[in-house]
Amino acid sequence: MITLSTETPERNPVSENVRVRFAPSPTGNLHIGGARTAIYNWAFARRHGGTFVLRIEDTDPERSTEENTQAILRAMEWLGLDFDEGPGVGGKYGPYFQTERAESYAEALEGLKAAGGTYPCFCTPAELDAKREAGRAKGGFAGYDRTCRSLDADAAAARVAAGEPHVWRLKVPDGRGDIAFSDAVRGEVTFPVDAVDDLVLVRTDGTATYNFAVTIDDATMAITHVVRGDDHLSNTPKQILIYEALGVPVPTFAHLSMILGADGKRLSKRHGATSVEAYRDLGYLPEAVMNYLALLGWSLDGETTVISRETLAENFSLDRVSKNPAIFDDEKLDWMNGAYIREMSADELVDRMNPWLASAGLLTADEAIARREWLLKLVPLVSERIKRLDELAPMVAFLFSETVEIDDSARAKVLQKEGAGVALDACRDALAGLASFDTETIEAALREVPERVGIKPKVVFQAIRVAVTGTTVSPPLFESLELLGRERTLLRIAAARPLSTD
Repeated sequence: MITLSTETPERNPVSENVRVRFAPSPTGNLHIGGARTAIYNWAFARRHGGTFVLRIEDTDPERSTEENTQAILRAMEWLGLDFDEGPGVGGKYGPYFQTERAESYAEALEGLKAAGGTYPCFCTPAELDAKREAGRAKGGFAGYDRTCRSLDADAAAARVAAGEPHVWRLKVPDGRGDIAFSDAVRGEVTFPVDAVDDLVLVRTDGTATYNFAVTIDDATMAITHVVRGDDHLSNTPKQILIYEALGVPVPTFAHLSMILGADGKRLSKRHGATSVEAYRDLGYLPEAVMNYLALLGWSLDGETTVISRETLAENFSLDRVSKNPAIFDDEKLDWMNGAYIREMSADELVDRMNPWLASAGLLTADEAIARREWLLKLVPLVSERIKRLDELAPMVAFLFSETVEIDDSARAKVLQKEGAGVALDACRDALAGLASFDTETIEAALREVPERVGIKPKVVFQAIRVAVTGTTVSPPLFESLELLGRERTLLRIAAARPLSTD
């Protein structure tokens, strides 16, 4: 129940009982910018031992879908952003879907009516357009001119009872000064009150407008800090007026600067992937994405770049969030993702690799179990050479197949070079008689070949590399041969021999 008052309440100070919310609209996948907002809210709540709420603002009937809601929930889970209240979790301030909260909006409207904080407006869209045009023509205020605010209360009530179409507007108090608030990121912010008209709270169809619904939701959910993108900055003075009319505490606001692409323009699809799940599908690790997004506007100490989620949760503060727009740099994200891959234990990286190998058709679930020791040997061959997990399968596919197709350019550049055929024969002979087929033994045997046949080492090693991998670029040669095994190695050398030049 919202308690209404005619007094202007004190704004909510920072308290021990921090409650923040992330309130995405399910009109698409979770965007990178939205993910950063969610990360900051999560980290702020964890830093202060508070509560992180997920609320779905699904009031756009044409674009809000259950599929998009599930995509948001998957992205949150992938990033490790566990919420304390919300869909599937519950909580005493639910429901957590805006479409299920109409009763609280109706209740708040009735309270405002009783307190004289709202009035019905019967102006038609055409009349409102004419008023705006007239205001622009005079070079003055182009908002609502409060025509219906002065209507006789009884007459207005009779028109409402008769079913005449109307909206409900907020009655901004006469003499209200400029609307000022202390933004936790931007500092003191002031909006002139004459730039805020008597905004619509409830539409002609009875549905709440965005600003009214959001304010009621935040008030009834006891949100103490509203941390969101700066595209909502212009909504803040309107929402403060609604809070004041309701007679409930105004939360602390923190508006985050936008994320820009490398060209300095707002991040969008033209810059490539923009959703969390798109980056997941490109082979990025959730901890790397979370780390990178956290640093787009916030820093631990101005120097540290790789930080764990635990470090973020223990140290995040709004006073270290920058006012300036952040630049999203794919190369920096690639570097960070590679750093996380390199720091992983072999066991963990195998677990991360297996789904990618399976999706490429290189490994079955049973093989992942049966060949785990073999996969652990594969890790050091790739961990220093990949920045994303999607680079893995193309790099190691030759190790999983019985045969290999030799790239045309590699055949022309390497196998058809003079001496390549002789080199392959010598390598075959050197490998065929080995007592054991391990990296050290393989390397010792092959390093004797160039001097024995009088061919440069580069020609010898490139020839066998192309023969067994199909390309001129591959993971370390000797280790690869051990993983490939003697039988497949010799078969591939034999298959490549007719394509080579003596």
